[in-house]
Amino acid sequence: MNLTCFLIPALVGVICGILGYLLGKRASVAPDEEYNSLKDDLDSCNRRNSQLRLDMERLRFQVTDAATKRASFTETIPEKKSVVPFDGTAVKTLFGKKINENDLKIIEGIGPKIEELFKNSGVLTWKVLSEMPVEKCQEILDKEGERFQIHDPGTWPRQAKLCYEGKWQELKDWQDILDGGKER
Repeated sequence: MNLTCFLIPALVGVICGILGYLLGKRASVAPDEEYNSLKDDLDSCNRRNSQLRLDMERLRFQVTDAATKRASFTETIPEKKSVVPFDGTAVKTLFGKKINENDLKIIEGIGPKIEELFKNSGVLTWKVLSEMPVEKCQEILDKEGERFQIHDPGTWPRQAKLCYEGKWQELKDWQDILDGGKER
């Protein structure tokens, strides 16, 4: 009986020692694997960060380039007043609403959103729009997506020319036969 009292605690001690050794060995391997995994994740994040920085620089360059082109576009076409001085009262009488000088919305087919697109592209006056090729007008619409691509700017430069030249009655008569700014 005395032997059993010593043998059982000795066996339990040996088993606990072996288990402790194995658990300790296993725990010492896991941090290395975890370290390698975390290091790989960090390297991946650093690569992605570098790519995003390159993308950001490319976009900054494009914005600067676009602003330069826009500035050069507006500089090449000087802003002048209409050939005939603008008479807001006569225009209001003819169209039945107040029209400001160089208000692009008077052109049939151009609403507030399209006017904003054109003004953001440097088209600030009837004169500038009257001298713009229809293809350039379509390009401005196309770059803004499907919502604006459906519009047909085919008559817009000619309508703008009539505005610039102060030919309000001719513009009104022509707009009466246009369908949403398009010739029928």
